[in-house]
Amino acid sequence: MTETEFIPKAYTNFPEKGKVGWKAPSNIALVKYWGKKANQIPANPSISFTLDVSATITQVSYTKKKVDSNGFSFDLLFEGKPKEDFKPKIQTFLERIEPYLPFLKKYHFVIETSNSFPHSSGIASSASGMSALALCFLSIESKIQDMELDFFKKKASFLARLGSGSACRSIEGDLVQWGHHQGLEMSSDLYGIKYPFVVDPIFKNYQDTILLVHKGQKQVGSTVGHNLMHDHPYAEKRFEQAHLNLDKLKPILEEGDLQGFMQLVESEALTLHAMMMTSMPYFILMMPDTLEIINKLWRFRKETNVPICFTLDAGANVHVLYPESVKEKAIQFIKDELVAHCENGHYICDQIGTGAKQLFEE
Repeated sequence: MTETEFIPKAYTNFPEKGKVGWKAPSNIALVKYWGKKANQIPANPSISFTLDVSATITQVSYTKKKVDSNGFSFDLLFEGKPKEDFKPKIQTFLERIEPYLPFLKKYHFVIETSNSFPHSSGIASSASGMSALALCFLSIESKIQDMELDFFKKKASFLARLGSGSACRSIEGDLVQWGHHQGLEMSSDLYGIKYPFVVDPIFKNYQDTILLVHKGQKQVGSTVGHNLMHDHPYAEKRFEQAHLNLDKLKPILEEGDLQGFMQLVESEALTLHAMMMTSMPYFILMMPDTLEIINKLWRFRKETNVPICFTLDAGANVHVLYPESVKEKAIQFIKDELVAHCENGHYICDQIGTGAKQLFEE
């Protein structure tokens, strides 16, 4: 599909008011995207596990304005309180999506949002937050104009991407690929798609325990980090590697190859941080405790043969991945050895989820 296909035909009906609510999950990339072009287009394709517990709940009330105006009108509440510092990001998002949702300036919106995980816990909430908001706005449009479910999901992913690139991978589950890749004809830079190939059952209920090594704002934001790939000396090789790893991942997932999975996922995580350390300016988001966790995990895996591995987001936190069949051993190891490296001993037990869910529509 092309961008123009997401521009609706002329509206004929405008409801006076209503309210919609969605719950959208976060996700964790297995093959990472790092670097983007204009309009939130990824420099390389990626694939992620959709999470379950780590999610954002967003409700949007809408009331038709009595007088048409050229501006956007909205109030924003985060966990029940006004959040003025969030409003510029929402304003930018509205400006980006308005060509595809031209009803937006006809309404006043009250946006109420909250996370299932503590704010500033160190989990990126932009993916879950922007996907939940995109779904709410699209539900409102579906009241104005009918649309098929498949188109609804694609457009929701397309809109979410304009708020946060990785948000396009939080509409569906359990594995979502985003970015054009020659090995997948239906793949697109414009939206994420549900991974269409055979996946062995061992990956169907995979666990993700998120170790919160560092809470709060990162020293270098993801947007800045992405932009540093433009003149990065190793960028092209990295983009090529991502395509190759997507090809390698296909038989790994199909055959249930845990050794191949762990090796590829950990390599991807370390490559992501290597790109940060070799950009100009260079920066390091891992903390000493991040490295301690990785080394302890490697030692435990070597001694016990328990198929447990790690991945990292663009920060210090560690996602510990393992099949459900070894959950008891993995959790005991995490409690005994790894929680000591978490800020205030804080960690979150999560697992693969099925994607966003509509909570209500009034």
